[in-house]
Amino acid sequence: MEMVSPISNLTFKVKRCDPELIVPAKPTPHEVKKLSDVDNQKGLRLQTYAIWFYKKSDSPSMEGKDPVKVIKEALGRALVYYYPLAGRLKEDSNGKLMVDCNAQGVSFVEADADVKLEQLGHTIQPPFPFLQEVLYHIPGSDRTLDGPLWLVQVTRLRCGGFIVATRKNHMLVDAFGVAQFMNAVGEMARGAQHPSVMPVWHRELLDGRKPPRVTRIHHEYQQDINDAKLDIDLTNLVHLSFVFGPDQIKAIRKHLPPHLATCSRFELITACIWKCRTLALNLDPEEVVQVTCAINGRGKNFGLNLPSGYYGNVVFFLNAFSKAGVLCKNPLGYALELLKKARSEMSEEHIRSAIDFIATKQPPNYKIKGNFIVSDVTKVGFREVDFGWG
Repeated sequence: MEMVSPISNLTFKVKRCDPELIVPAKPTPHEVKKLSDVDNQKGLRLQTYAIWFYKKSDSPSMEGKDPVKVIKEALGRALVYYYPLAGRLKEDSNGKLMVDCNAQGVSFVEADADVKLEQLGHTIQPPFPFLQEVLYHIPGSDRTLDGPLWLVQVTRLRCGGFIVATRKNHMLVDAFGVAQFMNAVGEMARGAQHPSVMPVWHRELLDGRKPPRVTRIHHEYQQDINDAKLDIDLTNLVHLSFVFGPDQIKAIRKHLPPHLATCSRFELITACIWKCRTLALNLDPEEVVQVTCAINGRGKNFGLNLPSGYYGNVVFFLNAFSKAGVLCKNPLGYALELLKKARSEMSEEHIRSAIDFIATKQPPNYKIKGNFIVSDVTKVGFREVDFGWG
């Protein structure tokens, strides 16, 4: 199989082998495992992907090693511990999801590209223009039920480097879960006998309370604007990366009053883009806009006391909102104050109330109109994934 995608003067040719299923390297329990109420959110019934790029190793110990063979074997060994990921999703009579741990396996694709890593240059920044080449869409593989829960394609490059691209069901894992599993695969590839962080299921820890008690207002799930559409041509959007280096951060901070100047970079950039986005959309001044931040609930601050190794969804959302006209007219500090206030209200009770809301109200997908959704993945653990090539 060969695909060609021109970008400037670069032609990206990929030859792929037929997809195969990688099963656990040893027998695993055949059982049904329930997902948590957090996992079952409609907004998480989607596929997400990630791409890793690796240079040729200078280490003599890696000489002659094939990344396809190494990663394929490591996947099978890691799935012995993460065996639910080799299963298939089912739905009970109430529409709740569960995993049939039947060891049917994850999808794997071997490929070769007639390109050197250095030729990719700035295209390595998202959105990666060759996604379809390095992550083959196996027909039917993106269905929620009865399909493989994980897809991995390893593409060798002409320089000796390679690309690892993955796609997975968000219902099973959040970003931290993805990094935990992929780091386990990396450890196995480097010869470990077992993962350094053992996986923990225990999804019942994030089920609703009995009886449920919704004690907070959860703007992230408001029904009234969920189905609204922006009055812009969504088919003609341009996707770009924007890099905020030290100079840019310093310039933005100059727009803040002294008492806000020590805010985090995440808060600063989020507030800045929220305001810029609202200005660009040219909404009615009375339109309510919001920024939704994904928050990792694993931290000690939230008191959930989840065991180390829990790899399910522990992502919750805080919201700051304002009328579009007010947000646009006010200085940047106004947006930042709203964001910091929302972050200060995040607590164990807010999270428990959100879980109860999810369990009882079955909220729809997250809002589209006037909503800017942002997450920080810098501390997730993606960059640590090492299959032996660094």
